[in-house]
Amino acid sequence: MDGSIAAGILDGLNLEQRQAVEHDAAPLLIIAGAGSGKTNTLAHRVAHLVLGGADPNRILLLTFSRRAAAEMKRRVELLVGRVVPQAPRLGWAGTFHAVGARLLRLHARTIGLDPAFTILDREDAADLLNFARQGLGLAAKEQRFPTKATCISIYSRAVNTELPLQDLLDEVFPWCRMWGEELRTLFGAYVEAKQRQNLLDYDDLLLYWAQMMTVPEIAAEIGGRFDHVLVDEYQDTNRLQSSILLRMKPDGSGLTVVGDDAQSIYSFRAATVRNILDFPKQFDPPARIVTLARNYRSTQAILAASNAVISLAAERYAKDLWSERPSEQKPLLVVVPDGQEQARYVAEQVLENREQGITLKSQAVLFRAGHHSAALELELGRRNIPFVKFGGLKFLDTAHVKDLLAVLRWATNPKDQVSGFRVLQLLPGIGPKTADRLVQQTARNTPLLEAIARFKPPASVAAHWPGFFALIQRLTAGLAGWPAEIEAVRQWYEPFLEQGHEDPRARKADLEQLCQIASSFASREQFLTDLTLDPAQSASDESGPPLLDEDYLILSTIHSAKGLEWTSVFVLNTVDGCIPADLGVGSRDEIEEERRLLYVAMTRAKDQLHLITPRQFFTHGQPAMGDRHVTAARTRFIPARLLEHFEQVSWPKVTASSDGPSRIAGAAIRERILGMWR
Repeated sequence: MDGSIAAGILDGLNLEQRQAVEHDAAPLLIIAGAGSGKTNTLAHRVAHLVLGGADPNRILLLTFSRRAAAEMKRRVELLVGRVVPQAPRLGWAGTFHAVGARLLRLHARTIGLDPAFTILDREDAADLLNFARQGLGLAAKEQRFPTKATCISIYSRAVNTELPLQDLLDEVFPWCRMWGEELRTLFGAYVEAKQRQNLLDYDDLLLYWAQMMTVPEIAAEIGGRFDHVLVDEYQDTNRLQSSILLRMKPDGSGLTVVGDDAQSIYSFRAATVRNILDFPKQFDPPARIVTLARNYRSTQAILAASNAVISLAAERYAKDLWSERPSEQKPLLVVVPDGQEQARYVAEQVLENREQGITLKSQAVLFRAGHHSAALELELGRRNIPFVKFGGLKFLDTAHVKDLLAVLRWATNPKDQVSGFRVLQLLPGIGPKTADRLVQQTARNTPLLEAIARFKPPASVAAHWPGFFALIQRLTAGLAGWPAEIEAVRQWYEPFLEQGHEDPRARKADLEQLCQIASSFASREQFLTDLTLDPAQSASDESGPPLLDEDYLILSTIHSAKGLEWTSVFVLNTVDGCIPADLGVGSRDEIEEERRLLYVAMTRAKDQLHLITPRQFFTHGQPAMGDRHVTAARTRFIPARLLEHFEQVSWPKVTASSDGPSRIAGAAIRERILGMWR
């Protein structure tokens, strides 16, 4: 291909982006600062490789969401399409877990797996572990044994951090350290149960992949399948993911990772900043580092303050974000009396911004923990300001969606006891004991249809049994085809939905949406795999855009806001005890991650940034003191020597006079009267 024509796709890239795109096959680390065009750079690098002769089917692109993978593929195809008439498609682009599932199905028989394995979601995995927990008698201990949710969290953290169990308990779950031996026994029983039922949980997709890579022949085959491996958001990887990459490409050839150590904020998901900090020295010679420091999002004043905050980090890749967007307006450091006044300040500034032409959707309020926005939510309600709060259950965590999927899973894998147990108890008159009797038959390799045909149901369920049998018969025979199968399950399930929930109408809409999603997949297996690995994010009984408002304010935890941007950003409770959180100051690593959280929050802002510091805030549930107001101090991450980067403001402004208290009271009365008509 004419090099000059291919080089045309690089027009518009800055010097550092171009260096990253044109780099050879030696290991490469791209440190991509906030708003520096990371996705654009990575897409251009992939397109440059393809136009340079690389086989698209031998390029592996790993991301942290299916949406990110789809967007990357779209951009690459657009770029390549500018040069060649029919842009080739990337054969391997997806999340770590999705790619792991695909590789495991390809190599299943080599490692003793049945390729038809079912993938458990988190809740189903916890249920299966709980069966083992009860079977071992651990739930009946005289002293309180960890709940199933805690047990599955410990198991998952142990797998992903590769830490010895007792070390993990000492560091992260100290209240459970006395149960080390019992937990080891429980996890062994849980693993045996999964293997008997041909089940893998979410963590197994990485664990089995990593274990495959310890076998030299398999590692060579999988690593040799790809000439180039590119990883997005490398600062969010855990030890297991890092070990997979290093075993795939032990010399780093063709390996490119992109990320920002300053935005590593997910240690609670077992991510470790050490992966990106230590990446270059994993190879000899060390990997090349290209730093993207030009920011296309924020004003220079916001970047100067953000740079100052992160410059105090104990260990980092040195970079100073810069922008060609000058502004005289420094970020505001707003001192308010308490949480109630903080809520009033935000509400009034949001409305003022709206009057100045900044839509509500272009504004966001960020906070360290979900409960920090409670007072603000009440204030927004009083002022009739619609808002969306990011968080809540995922789509697949709602009971009605899980019920429908359980039918499909059990028909696909009759050994899946968790799904079978759930499905049978949908039928009126079948309780846990009856359900367990039938499930045990299928677990002993009795064909599902045969087990159901031979089973004598209780009289209370006799009216529903023929329809249930007909549905399972249709699903196991596969005659209806996909996606007609899921529609058949929906129609069968709807009567039970109406009997079991107070709000069946909204839940029916969810199931219709699920069927719509299913129609875009080629098969039942692909649908169940992909939906478990990367579920949809909305549900009828969770927060979402107000149905009657076309504009709404964004409320979000800082963790949920990463990767997003808004014209105006308000950060609540920038005080010690909130940022950093009381529970986030136990070690230097925890404090450093809290500092990065504030940095991430600040770098979401394009034009306006408000950091709000209440002098007092309310705490509740304190063991010694009970509910109380405590005096707050400005976050330690903005010491006095950094104040030159901020404009300090006190709110509300009070005019000094002899009748000051009367004037304040009068203002409050006027505000109350006006509020009646807002």
